[in-house]
Amino acid sequence: MRAAVLHAAKDLRIEPRPVPRPGAGEALVAVESVGLCGSDLHYYLDGRNGTNELRAPAVLGHEIGGTVTALGAGVPDDLSGARVVVEPAVPCRTCPACIGGRYNLCPHGRCLGSPPTDGGLAEYVAVPATQLHRAPDPLPPHAVPLLEPLAVAVHALRRAHVEAGQSLLVTGAGPVGLLVTQVARAWGVSEIVVSDMDEDRLAVARELGASRAVHPGDLGGVRVARGIECSGAAAALPGLLAAVEPGGRAVLVGTLRAGDVPAPLGLVQRYEVDLVGTFRYAASFPPAVELVRRGAVNLTALAGTNFPLEDADEAFRHAASGAGLKTTIDCTIQGEQA
Repeated sequence: MRAAVLHAAKDLRIEPRPVPRPGAGEALVAVESVGLCGSDLHYYLDGRNGTNELRAPAVLGHEIGGTVTALGAGVPDDLSGARVVVEPAVPCRTCPACIGGRYNLCPHGRCLGSPPTDGGLAEYVAVPATQLHRAPDPLPPHAVPLLEPLAVAVHALRRAHVEAGQSLLVTGAGPVGLLVTQVARAWGVSEIVVSDMDEDRLAVARELGASRAVHPGDLGGVRVARGIECSGAAAALPGLLAAVEPGGRAVLVGTLRAGDVPAPLGLVQRYEVDLVGTFRYAASFPPAVELVRRGAVNLTALAGTNFPLEDADEAFRHAASGAGLKTTIDCTIQGEQA
């Protein structure tokens, strides 16, 4: 099979690799489409994402959609042929975090596409069957990987303790910010303000349910019960914290670059604003799938340019340019549906 292998920053090569064989409890997935995420771009551009460094050649890609083609021992037969999205973070299931239901914080887990663990930018990937969720019909293949960032959005809103009738500020109108916007609207949030520097993305935010979509410089006077930071830009923190009402809650979703980050924490102390982080997701894929199944979230509106696997390097450069919303890579065998 073919795989896109990152050897170093900006050194991505299409190489032959053996088709993996599913072990006990695993399923073999013929990968149809993989979405590129900000963490993928960090590895591609910098050779690292936060504190995790690329130390050996690795296959990226954790937003994975495909079809199950083979089963390992102990996997139910009815999974064969299923169209699935992969939950890429594999926990140990035995540590205190896992037992307590917060398996996203498992210190012993691994995540597909997070070096040194290979991900889905290949024609096939073997995955524990417990990590597979059936994709809702008739979601097109290039939109299935977006169920993964939708799970991020679901988890972020849970961490925000958002309630129907509340107001919300979302900073960053990238894919996750736009998915947070849609889920918030589906869950009954009455006032949703979205901020971003890009006018095209603000226009999409309005189409997808934002009450107002504004430039960050126009946030003066905005007051909300909840704020969710999705851009990963340190410059967004002052506006976010200034907008959250006393006793409110602010959630950090976007990955900030390593190092010290200036932030007006005096506002957090003075006004008892709960400032919390969020990392990946826990038990968030089933509600994400259900939101799409009942038409409450539109994933195809976010799907952008799709590249064949052999043009993976071009796809990464396209995504890094900021063009469009979500860049996907078609990993089907020679561009045909597996």
